[in-house]
Amino acid sequence: MERNPSPLPDWDRLAALDDASIPLLGTALLIARDEYPELDPGLYDVLLQQHVAHLQPKIEAIALWPLKMLAINEYLFDELGYTGNHDEYYDPRNSYLNQVFERRLGIPISLALVQMEVARRLGMPLDGVSFPGHFLVRLPVDDGLLVMDPFNRGRPLDVDELRERARPHVGGNALDDQVLQQILHPASHRAILGRMLRNLHGVYAECGDWPRAVRCADRVLKLLPDDPEALRDRGLGYLQLEHRHGARRDLGRYLLLAPDAPDARTVRESLIEASGDPARLN
Repeated sequence: MERNPSPLPDWDRLAALDDASIPLLGTALLIARDEYPELDPGLYDVLLQQHVAHLQPKIEAIALWPLKMLAINEYLFDELGYTGNHDEYYDPRNSYLNQVFERRLGIPISLALVQMEVARRLGMPLDGVSFPGHFLVRLPVDDGLLVMDPFNRGRPLDVDELRERARPHVGGNALDDQVLQQILHPASHRAILGRMLRNLHGVYAECGDWPRAVRCADRVLKLLPDDPEALRDRGLGYLQLEHRHGARRDLGRYLLLAPDAPDARTVRESLIEASGDPARLN
């Protein structure tokens, strides 16, 4: 396979970029390179382009966007075999895009990224949706939105199912049309990449792999400087690693940015632990 020398973006420059200038594929591969330092980004760019080249004649012959999307989904999920990893959902490989391409297994957000990259290269404005619970994708159509579930082979979701999926995450209340429209708003590139990193952080924190958990929180801060949750997560990870200076800095900054957060009291106790002397907090 001919390789395309596609450079990856620089972590230290991402914060200064406007959202549209952040390369979604390149930054997702940059996340993966932390775990797979020998990763060749050009290989996956070429692989994506092969998917696009295979689909292009068929897509150009179809007039309606929902039918174009159906053809894309049939190729990705039925012919190529991309699928949600229902058996090992919390395997970190599901979030590293190189592994998603190679194993054809992923979680909703990583499968959505593959689906979005293919569709966009075919001229279709497929966006991600930071839906509560599982990440979704959306395509504008003449009579509204086509919302799909990449974790389940791109299956379309109707309004009733969307409301039922969201209900447990909004206090069990029924959603009116306005709230549902807000939830279905397109996710920015920063939001997508931040969610991928937070997923990984959760996996590593759950199993006590604090060096990797801290790395993921640190990467969120490269995209979203002073993000309160990432500061808290990195600070708590630093505390686990006995890097008390870093823990004091991050947890103190978190409390300045989010003094009324539900977990402020718990974080304050961790800050006291990191300080070693409650009087130092003054």
